[in-house]
Amino acid sequence: QVQLVESGGGPVQAGGSLRLSCAASGSFSGYYTGWFRQVPGKEREFVAVIGWGTGTPVYEDSVKGRFTISRDNAKNTVFLHMNSLKPEDTAVYYCALGRVISRVERMYAYWGQGTQVTVSS
Repeated sequence: QVQLVESGGGPVQAGGSLRLSCAASGSFSGYYTGWFRQVPGKEREFVAVIGWGTGTPVYEDSVKGRFTISRDNAKNTVFLHMNSLKPEDTAVYYCALGRVISRVERMYAYWGQGTQVTVSS
């Protein structure tokens, strides 16, 4: 059983930056790692996904050019670098592991507990 722990969230002003981390208790090997976000009353929304090896990450349109997903395989950690943050980026951010590259929440088997990001205007 893989366990995921997100960190790095917090309050930030609009235009600022944060780096979220997703650390796995086991190996990410063979998994795709996705980031999702959720605001109260709404469904969880895909943000970005990255594979274990080579391959182009995939981003949700509203974060393209502002967010970058990366990984450090040696540390079993995936990062979400968030720049030019907007108030509408405010959400709980979750990382998740899945066996296929997907924007769909149900395709991911393992989830972290989430980290809150709050962007003030």
